[in-house]
Amino acid sequence: MDLVTKWEAIPSFASERDEGQYWLTHRLDAKLMEESVTQGDQSESTTITLRMDPRMLARIKRLARSRYLNYQSMIKQWMSERLESEFRERGDR
Repeated sequence: MDLVTKWEAIPSFASERDEGQYWLTHRLDAKLMEESVTQGDQSESTTITLRMDPRMLARIKRLARSRYLNYQSMIKQWMSERLESEFRERGDR
């Protein structure tokens, strides 16, 4: 199976059938997907250390891989969603 490492490498398709045939023999590189999700202003990030049960971390990594995500990005997404939910419930913003 051919690995697609650049968005520009994906051709334009004349039909959905052509596109389907293409994806039968090609797949996206996980790094390409990760870069698409994590693009943004990296300078506004702060590095922290978080201790976690190794089994829990392994499960998180496995789930992230199945979604073609970096596990750290997925955790940040979860935290952001939960934070918004908590503030919505309290009526804060």
